[in-house]
Amino acid sequence: MSDVAKKEETEEDEIEASAAPLLDHLTELRHRLIISLSAVAVGFVICFIFSIPLYEFLVVPFKNAVLAAGVEPTLYFAPLEFFFTRVRLAALGGVALAFPVVAYQLYLFVAPGLYKRERNAALPFLAAMPFLFTLGAALVYYVLMPFVMRFAVGMEQDAGEGSGVSIELLTRVGDYLSLTTTLIMAFGFAFQLPVFLTLLARAGLIDAAFLRRNRKYAIVGIFVVAAFLTPPDPISQLVLGGSIIALYEISVFSVRLAEKKAKDGRQEEEASA
Repeated sequence: MSDVAKKEETEEDEIEASAAPLLDHLTELRHRLIISLSAVAVGFVICFIFSIPLYEFLVVPFKNAVLAAGVEPTLYFAPLEFFFTRVRLAALGGVALAFPVVAYQLYLFVAPGLYKRERNAALPFLAAMPFLFTLGAALVYYVLMPFVMRFAVGMEQDAGEGSGVSIELLTRVGDYLSLTTTLIMAFGFAFQLPVFLTLLARAGLIDAAFLRRNRKYAIVGIFVVAAFLTPPDPISQLVLGGSIIALYEISVFSVRLAEKKAKDGRQEEEASA
């Protein structure tokens, strides 16, 4: 057999050997995607069934701000607007509700390629993700939205004031819930920054020195992202930007701890070898 024929036969054997693992990975990926999408679908149905109580919960900051100004709280909507708002609210709620399941399916997909020590190290981050998302959402609901609504109501004026033109806040259902859910999703995912940066550090892609050295560029990028994710008002942009900067500093500390643990682990392995 010639050298060319042997080379072609070797290449065919390598292709056949790699085809089976690739198909196994694709099958596993499909299985994880089906479970994740099913979890989102179940979450959507649950959230749509409870969309009215969920809506009533989300409008509390608006109601409190308007009542404090001595005005009857009223939300306006166009035909079918409230229905489609409920659908959108259920979709976002379904994603948030299924988030732990989706994160766990992602972990199960990549876990076979990790060492046991790496799998154990990833579990705390997996548990921290829903907690950090909830923390960001709570900041929006209990701090940011009441402030924004009080600020908006404070812009009203009677016809006898200033220009002689009455300025009245007419809030639509879709606009209010779009603002609220956008901020909740933006803050919820922004609060994942410590997990994301610490995982990058464990993968050896960044270190604490890199984060400290590029802090000024990170601050500029953070405010650009905050301006993109939030509505065009400076208050929400400053709150989100300030929160992410604080999370960035927490990430520097977390990465430093991850580096210390990795160094201690290597020293223990060398000592036991």
